[in-house]
Amino acid sequence: MHDIRSIRENPEAFDAGLAKRGLAPRSAELLALDERRRALIHEAQTVQARRNEASKAIGAAKARRDDPTDLMAEVAALKERMPAIDAEEKAAGAELTTLLAAIPNLPLADVPKGTDEDDNALVHERGTQPVFAFEAKEHDAIGPALGLDFETGALLAGSRFTFVRGSAARLHRALGQFMLDTLSRDHGYEETVVPLLVREEAMFGTGQLPKFAEDSFQTTDGRWLIPTSEVSLTNSVREQILSEEVLPLRFTALSPCFRSEAGSAGRDTRGYIRQHQFEKVEMVSITTPDQSEAEHERMTACAEDLLTRLGLNFRRMKLCTGDMGFSAARTYDLEVWLPGQARYREISSCSTCTDFQARRMNTRYRPQGEKGTRFVHTLNGSGLAVGRTLVAVVENYQQEDGSVAVPEVLQPYLGGLNRLEPR
Repeated sequence: MHDIRSIRENPEAFDAGLAKRGLAPRSAELLALDERRRALIHEAQTVQARRNEASKAIGAAKARRDDPTDLMAEVAALKERMPAIDAEEKAAGAELTTLLAAIPNLPLADVPKGTDEDDNALVHERGTQPVFAFEAKEHDAIGPALGLDFETGALLAGSRFTFVRGSAARLHRALGQFMLDTLSRDHGYEETVVPLLVREEAMFGTGQLPKFAEDSFQTTDGRWLIPTSEVSLTNSVREQILSEEVLPLRFTALSPCFRSEAGSAGRDTRGYIRQHQFEKVEMVSITTPDQSEAEHERMTACAEDLLTRLGLNFRRMKLCTGDMGFSAARTYDLEVWLPGQARYREISSCSTCTDFQARRMNTRYRPQGEKGTRFVHTLNGSGLAVGRTLVAVVENYQQEDGSVAVPEVLQPYLGGLNRLEPR
């Protein structure tokens, strides 16, 4: 959510930020509506002041035995006008809020300008790509023999659902537990279990609503299935004033996520890459503004550590303005190498949202020694998408006989098992 006062103070910078995202200028429209709202507020105050003044004059006129008829008529007219002014002011305020809520966050200065993923910038690459003595297969060719049952999933729920069983189910569980343990034990994130259904205010707070309602699932009682546990974790501090001493807060959760995948027709229809229901380990940080820059690097490094421990080749990409999410001011994507596809695919996305979500949630902190409050900064990142990590392990550790070697860090979670055998 944008601060109209900031736009008022520097409309050129606001429009420049929108232009970097490829959007038309909006400051003139917003400031005209803001000016109208402020004029109505001033008019209401003026009318109220005159009404009070005229009411006193009526009393004085009666005391002098003068005729107060004209004054009484004026007070009646002012009284009749006030509800109309109040209604106009509220309508203008609601319209302004609606417009501001639909405008994405402004990119930070170092975010590259661009249109789509082709304009993203490579930051670095880590690890080495595996070399096979045979032709590497894609996960949807290897997975069914391990328990990725695409047919039963489609039978039960339709396309983009998978019934996971046997070795694949054990690997899926091991990956989630490994990620949670590493983030909570070694990186200081507090493990949580979050609601999967949230109110509309929570979806608004993190930016899913109102603009992206079609991307999520809503229940018949008005609640929403979370598209990511970022929604629950970030909103856990909504409408609060935090003490500076408790910041930064760092949370992690392993949860199912639900997405309609609106607009993705024809993309990744095969396999386990793009599902309506999937599990993801999420990281969320709540910080002061001066901490958020370092926290973004720290969070991304935590996700990279998971990939490094799994022995996977990956690269970090800085997203351009055209590929960045609605609430993000800067995003790093981690893309893992999939030898079956012979390409990199996104497996984690780590974003700093500055105070954009905090304004939508009304979450502040009180700096030490100060009476006033400031908005916190929020950050979120995947640590990691479990299904896509399973895909990466299956493709990178595949063997010629159809089995899959188990990365060393996962073996304790599988009772020491070092190989998944096809059925």
